[in-house]
Amino acid sequence: MPTLHFKGKTFVQNHHLAVKYHQLVPKKEFSLTNKVSLHDNLIIQGDNLKALKALLPTYAGKVKCIYIDVPYNTGNENWVYNDNVNSPMIQEWLGKAVDIEDLTRHDKWLCMMMPRLKLLRELLSEDGVIFISCDDNELANLRVLLNEIFGENNFYSQVIVRANSRGQTYNQIAKTHEYLIVYTKNPETELFELEKDSESNDLNLNDEIGAFNVRELRNRNPKFGKHNRPNLFYPIYINPKSSDKDGFCLVSLTESKEFSEMVEPFNSQMKESCWRWGKDKVTKNVSAKTTTSNLVAKKKNDGSYGIYEKYRKTTFKPKSIWDDNSFLNETGTIELRELGLENKFDFPKPKSLVKQCIALATSEGDIVLDSFSGSGTTAQAVLELNEESGIERNFILVEMESYANELTAERTRRVIKGVKTAKSELLKKGTGGSFSYFELGDTIEMESLLRGKNLPSFTEFARYLFYTATGEEFNEKSINEKTGFIGESKNYEAYLFYKADIEWLKKNALTLELCKGLPKFKNKQRLIFAPAKYVDDHTLLDYRIDFCQLPYEIYRIQR
Repeated sequence: MPTLHFKGKTFVQNHHLAVKYHQLVPKKEFSLTNKVSLHDNLIIQGDNLKALKALLPTYAGKVKCIYIDVPYNTGNENWVYNDNVNSPMIQEWLGKAVDIEDLTRHDKWLCMMMPRLKLLRELLSEDGVIFISCDDNELANLRVLLNEIFGENNFYSQVIVRANSRGQTYNQIAKTHEYLIVYTKNPETELFELEKDSESNDLNLNDEIGAFNVRELRNRNPKFGKHNRPNLFYPIYINPKSSDKDGFCLVSLTESKEFSEMVEPFNSQMKESCWRWGKDKVTKNVSAKTTTSNLVAKKKNDGSYGIYEKYRKTTFKPKSIWDDNSFLNETGTIELRELGLENKFDFPKPKSLVKQCIALATSEGDIVLDSFSGSGTTAQAVLELNEESGIERNFILVEMESYANELTAERTRRVIKGVKTAKSELLKKGTGGSFSYFELGDTIEMESLLRGKNLPSFTEFARYLFYTATGEEFNEKSINEKTGFIGESKNYEAYLFYKADIEWLKKNALTLELCKGLPKFKNKQRLIFAPAKYVDDHTLLDYRIDFCQLPYEIYRIQR
């Protein structure tokens, strides 16, 4: 498979592994919830590379849908490369705006995207889907990069989105579209179909089963006929006296006195065609009444009979061109204005675009992540879709800029609480819901952790240790600071004896008394983190303990 080579690639292709874990600091004053929690809807302010790494202990492999609207790298956005990669060349890039004159702007963009996409893939569930908005500037590069990270066989679709009805001047061609690139984590992943709206719903007939419409059972493909589908060429018999109020008659595979009219699959030129169903499927779909049968006959205008399948499908598969007016970029601007947030953000994505992505990929209890969240369109899309569909989903938004609270979170607050001046009835009353707001805190660095500064809380340290040791999801609800229990993995019960107090850490260790006080043994090895131990290896063996001494720098401090 072809791979992409660009300046800095050798330094960034494993940079996601070197990114340090940061604490996630709750901000109650910016949240809209009674209790701030990492299991709530989340808005996180901070660099998205660091935030994605900080989310791994709780959300690795848990995110069902990712939507990101990445920098298009037009040369006019003045985005800044700020990843502190250990490379003299990349260090030269830091803090400098990327403009149209920058000959390395594509290299910088790829260096920015690669580690983020790798972390996003780690957060994605096995049946997860990622949607990425982009335009021609980086489309080709992005496709090759995604093939490298997600696998070429996980490419799902490249959707054309009509984003500008008038068009922008583009080499003498009015450019009206952007792209939506879709990849999965597993090639067997299938997207859901979309619900038909009232205008496109063509189920205008009703029987005892419900709403339906009809389509001919005859296969309209001219390549198929009796010559190559002999098992699909057979007669169907009609009972002409069984006609109901809609003109539908009963059918059978057996000729009789009642079922006396025969129909074979000939086209309008009287050439042999074939049916779409075999005899077994026909048998399963006919019954004694037209109002409970899914296969019926009806007279055509010329007096002959046609055989019809009743279809009841209320969903459809989207096509690869999305050209509805609700997907236009100007719609996103109007939607911000309706919330009283006009002129706060350039080129916000329309909520209908994000809603459609979410509807295709998610169901009850799923998590949606947007790590380039900007104005917060994704939060509004999730909240409104939850209300409209009756299905509960959660969102995680990450925004680096200072407007994370004043715009991203404020938009979410208004959608939840309602805006009296809004035209939409849903926006007037509000969707309801909650979110917890976090900021990135200090790093958690094992070797320099306890020099007496920036000690993490028990919960944050437990989150880091449990995920690092087991690679499994950390559940904050399971921890018990009193007993030291921090979670149970496939192979371990994990314990942490720790306080964010330098003097306590100097004086405490795993003792025989602590070993005896451990909860009842559950046939799993016990993994215990502590500053030191005052028990021998035989005692550890007796109590099924794997001991991990925290690498505290304080033991080299001269007292």
